[in-house]
Amino acid sequence: MSLENEHRLRFRDAMSSLSAAVNIVTTDGPAGRCGITATAVCSVTDTPPSLMVCINSNSAMNPVFQENGKLCVNVLSHEQELMARHFAGMTGTSMEERFSWDIWTKGILGQPMLRGTLASLEGEIEQVQTIGTHLVYLVQIKQITLSEAGHGLIYFKRHFHPVMLEAVAV
Repeated sequence: MSLENEHRLRFRDAMSSLSAAVNIVTTDGPAGRCGITATAVCSVTDTPPSLMVCINSNSAMNPVFQENGKLCVNVLSHEQELMARHFAGMTGTSMEERFSWDIWTKGILGQPMLRGTLASLEGEIEQVQTIGTHLVYLVQIKQITLSEAGHGLIYFKRHFHPVMLEAVAV
């Protein structure tokens, strides 16, 4: 194994130790409707509210996201692990079937918002940058929907895990 390849694999192992929220990123528009499971999502700034979403440049979804110019980041609750698996392509369900289920609403920009999430952030893609093997989307958020209840879902050491909050006695 080459030193470069070994370094890349060690980096991937190290990143598997970085717990990350699990999201389904969706889009709908002239190029069609699609979604992916993503953990490479983070805030950039609150003025204006903006996110960064990273998607592998080999993903067939990139042209759809770029042509539509809009997306929604759906932050999953611990009860939505199966949806994460569907949108990660782990279950064999088609994209059409995933969106046929009665679990979707539309945001003000017309983007698919998954019911029961901890948060849904709908926005417009402002910039796309290529960095190595991924495209980095900078998204200005136009609508935020928050849930009052629920526990988180993270990806850690290449597995999904619930994040449960314990009640603290005061």
